[in-house]
Amino acid sequence: MLRYLFRKIGYSLAVMLGIVVVVFFLFNILPVDPARMTQGQRSDVQSLEAVRKEFGLDKPLPVQFAYYLNDLLPIGIHERTAEAKEQYGYVQILPISKTHALCLKWPYLRRSYQTHKEVAALLLEVIPNTLALATVAMLIAIVIGVFLGVVSAVHQNTWIDRLAVSFSVLGVSTPSFFAGIVIAWLFGFVWSRYTGLSMTGSLYSYDPFKGEVMTWSNIILPAVTLGLRPLAIIVQLTRSSMLEVLSQDYIRTAKAKGLDGNTIVYRHALPNALNPVITAIANWFASLMAGSFFVEYVFGYNGLGKVTVDALEMSDFPVIIGSILFIAFIFVVINILVDIVYVWIDPRVKLN
Repeated sequence: MLRYLFRKIGYSLAVMLGIVVVVFFLFNILPVDPARMTQGQRSDVQSLEAVRKEFGLDKPLPVQFAYYLNDLLPIGIHERTAEAKEQYGYVQILPISKTHALCLKWPYLRRSYQTHKEVAALLLEVIPNTLALATVAMLIAIVIGVFLGVVSAVHQNTWIDRLAVSFSVLGVSTPSFFAGIVIAWLFGFVWSRYTGLSMTGSLYSYDPFKGEVMTWSNIILPAVTLGLRPLAIIVQLTRSSMLEVLSQDYIRTAKAKGLDGNTIVYRHALPNALNPVITAIANWFASLMAGSFFVEYVFGYNGLGKVTVDALEMSDFPVIIGSILFIAFIFVVINILVDIVYVWIDPRVKLN
């Protein structure tokens, strides 16, 4: 198990490195000058040169990438000064020269071109909002999707089955941005007097008397919108997997022994039908983190997607690259956890 995990982590690090290379060079070859975006179109030449020097934009692109990789890696070479130690928060491992040392640190994502705040701090402010949104959306998709899939399989070729299949097809076919607009208009505007929900709003809002308050009602509509597509996929996967399992010999044997129908379905059939569903759940949870961009934008929800879209509009490359790397990291971690969950749920699966 440990050897498998170390090998998997090694592959994951290679994938992350490839993403860093592609994203860094892709955004840096675009015909956009971050310095001019920061200072404005009427800024003078001296101000632009000062900004380029501050962010290292005056160096050749391969040199910029080498510096960025040195900042990003947990082990890097940095100056032995109080300013560098405060900036990177490193722990010195081995002195290399009088001025530089090999250091251990957290990955440094640099500073935003627009706000001059550290990208890591900027993302940490909004990542909990997106995690909460993705978690609620995934819980809605799992609970309703698995239930509808099981009911559809048990009542195959009935009106219940046809209704569940039609709902899943509609959910897969409807784009998230279109579903978000319709749901926001209907439940947040037309029927708002009955639902008590608003078209826009974030998980945290500011009250002049109470300060920052949590408003859970603002997460309902974006979570439902975000959970529609994974819900539809889970319904289809659960139904097809349950139909296959219910036709197995051991299920017929359990029925012949006179076991209760719910015991057969939920204790014997469902656990053995969950492997493809778990894969879908894991992949979709990571996808929700990346796919929440349009939903957050439609509902004005302050999360990772909204921050990334704002950064794209302003060509704030450090924030964009930091967001992409965080999403890639989520994919990597979830894929490793899925392999472990497989073994826990189904002992027939072996990691070697």
